[in-house]
Amino acid sequence: MDGSVKEIGRLISSDKVGGTSVENANGDDLGSISDVMIDKVSGQVAYAVLKYGSFLGMGGKLFALPWDQLKYDTGRGAYIVNIPEDRLRGAPSYAEDTEPNWSDPGWNRGLHDYYGSRADWSGY
Repeated sequence: MDGSVKEIGRLISSDKVGGTSVENANGDDLGSISDVMIDKVSGQVAYAVLKYGSFLGMGGKLFALPWDQLKYDTGRGAYIVNIPEDRLRGAPSYAEDTEPNWSDPGWNRGLHDYYGSRADWSGY
């Protein structure tokens, strides 16, 4: 199989998700996906890690977005989040040189509650 093939129908390689633009519903560029966090047990993507663009003045900060909060728009070639910009700016974040405790149920619950995510955070 050709190693350059990274998209098959609805599937995409994780290395192609990184760097994909994230926009709000108005088409404003919010940054790009820095990483994805995958639940080792279920195999489901739990979070997209968003690195904000510099226009928000948030350089160096990362935001874990529950995967169910992103929808891919093929026409725009970007993931769309339906979260008001001020709400996104106030979201829990962390510096590039640190990482949250991904296995802390309280941290996960708080993050999912903040975004109104319906995903099952209890297993993370």
